[in-house]
Amino acid sequence: MKKILDLLSEEMGKAFEAAGYDGALGRVTVSNRPDLCEYQCNGAMAGAKRYHKAPLAIAGEVAEKLQGNHVFSQAAAVAPGFLNLKLSEEYLTRIVKRMETEPKFGLEPPQKAKKIVIDYGGANVAKPLHVGHIRPAVIGESVKRICRYAGHEVIGDAHLGDWGLQIGLVIVGLQDRQPDLPYFDEAYQGEYPKEPPFTISELAAIYPEASAKSKEDPAYRAKAMEATYRFQNGVPGYRALWQHIMNVSIPDLKRNYAGLNVEFDLWKGESDVRDLIPEMVEYMKKNGYAHISQGALVVDVKEETDTKEIPPCMILKSDGASLYNTTDLATILERMRLYHPDEIIYVVDKRQDLYFEQLFRCARKTKLVEPETKLTFLGFGTMNGADGKPFKTRDGGVMRLEDLISETREEMYRKIREGREMPEEQARRVAEQVAVSALKYGDLSNQASKDYVFDIDRFTSFEGDTGPYILYTIVRIKSILAKYAEQGGGFSGLSLLPAFTESEKQLEMTLIQFNAVVQSACEEIAPHRICAYIYDLANAFNHFYHETKILGEEDAGKRESLIDLLVLTRNVLETCINLLGFEAPEKM
Repeated sequence: MKKILDLLSEEMGKAFEAAGYDGALGRVTVSNRPDLCEYQCNGAMAGAKRYHKAPLAIAGEVAEKLQGNHVFSQAAAVAPGFLNLKLSEEYLTRIVKRMETEPKFGLEPPQKAKKIVIDYGGANVAKPLHVGHIRPAVIGESVKRICRYAGHEVIGDAHLGDWGLQIGLVIVGLQDRQPDLPYFDEAYQGEYPKEPPFTISELAAIYPEASAKSKEDPAYRAKAMEATYRFQNGVPGYRALWQHIMNVSIPDLKRNYAGLNVEFDLWKGESDVRDLIPEMVEYMKKNGYAHISQGALVVDVKEETDTKEIPPCMILKSDGASLYNTTDLATILERMRLYHPDEIIYVVDKRQDLYFEQLFRCARKTKLVEPETKLTFLGFGTMNGADGKPFKTRDGGVMRLEDLISETREEMYRKIREGREMPEEQARRVAEQVAVSALKYGDLSNQASKDYVFDIDRFTSFEGDTGPYILYTIVRIKSILAKYAEQGGGFSGLSLLPAFTESEKQLEMTLIQFNAVVQSACEEIAPHRICAYIYDLANAFNHFYHETKILGEEDAGKRESLIDLLVLTRNVLETCINLLGFEAPEKM
């Protein structure tokens, strides 16, 4: 089904043509004066110069052609030449009924479906997830779901940091604690233990201790870098420790991501492309893309049109070691070979803008991607505390992600038990679902590139532009439908009648925007558009609910029509929150 503005524009175009004007002038937009009309057309203003006629005269002629039109109940020409439009209730009902019967509520499939890879994890193994990981996970998961729903093939990749200095730091940190382990004995010839020499809790302590020490002691940092070099080059004991780190870290990462309803199709990391790096480096040298500069291998990526300095993209350091650039470029090479994507989207902190500018230019210059392959940097802002600075714990440390989720869950549980009678087990389960909605909606309702303040009191409120408010609205609808079923009410799904009241019409007017919103959210990679839409839809429903007798409606036909509208509203809302990555409980 076409978007409502396109349908209305087609109808207006016919009226312009019938009046002797170009049909392209019939473009309809949502009214910027909702107190006067629902939609407007400014085509007469645009056509005035072309046709040497007053815009009001043109608008009057077009309005005349629209009298009795089945689409518009009102088409009025007003000074200085606008066309004010209102939809007929009968036409609106036809569009809503089409939403009920067509797949995905009438969302048209893309003209050409794309294959998209989304890189939205970026967690480092050996380190627990912290609050800084919430944004790429939440935004990336929603972008993946939106693009899939819109009809594209999408592959989500965690892209773990599993081949860098943090591994060397864990190795030397473990050696400080347990120097007699066989992994550090170069003469050891036996099999290494199958069980790791640390738990996830111990691993979470080893890394920060070693990291802090390396910042204060240059010799210790050099030792960690040497350990990194040795494990990357296959020293058996160090490689065995790396495997232990992977085996302990990844299940913990999966558990934490699952707590946010975040899933990846691929759990690949930097290590997956280690064997591609020598081939890629040789290719870049052989084809003249890379050259030696101050001992390092680099690719020049600056362009004549640059207004700021764009440094070369370093491929190998002077000691031959690889960098993030190296593994990221090799990952692009692997993705092109394995998946042939039309687009690769990176969901990363916006402060990495220059890095990705270099990376993308290098990938294009060295022809690692096809000319038509789109490389997209979706840079996100920071989640800040009340002081406007990146969110910290009360003692100034970086909060672990699981602690943030736990705090939000406990606050949600407290609020649920405060105002409702609910069994303990159910209250805990509901608190879990609502907490995820609070965190995700609180993040996604902001444009991705903007910073935002994490406010647990506001995010967990059942009022205002929040996840719990959206869920409360869905649960309210579910409650009405359950009571209707208990009363023996029937439901055919095809019983919708033209709107009886203005609030009912406004609810329907909001519903029919669904396909345009999803399409724009996909094209613009903008989950916040879905949030804005469901907030408007929840408000429209609640206004309608407070003004309308639904179960108390005496006319059976009217009552079934209202139930029909409720079912569609619930289905659209639940589809939208699924696109954002959370779900609604049956009761709250």
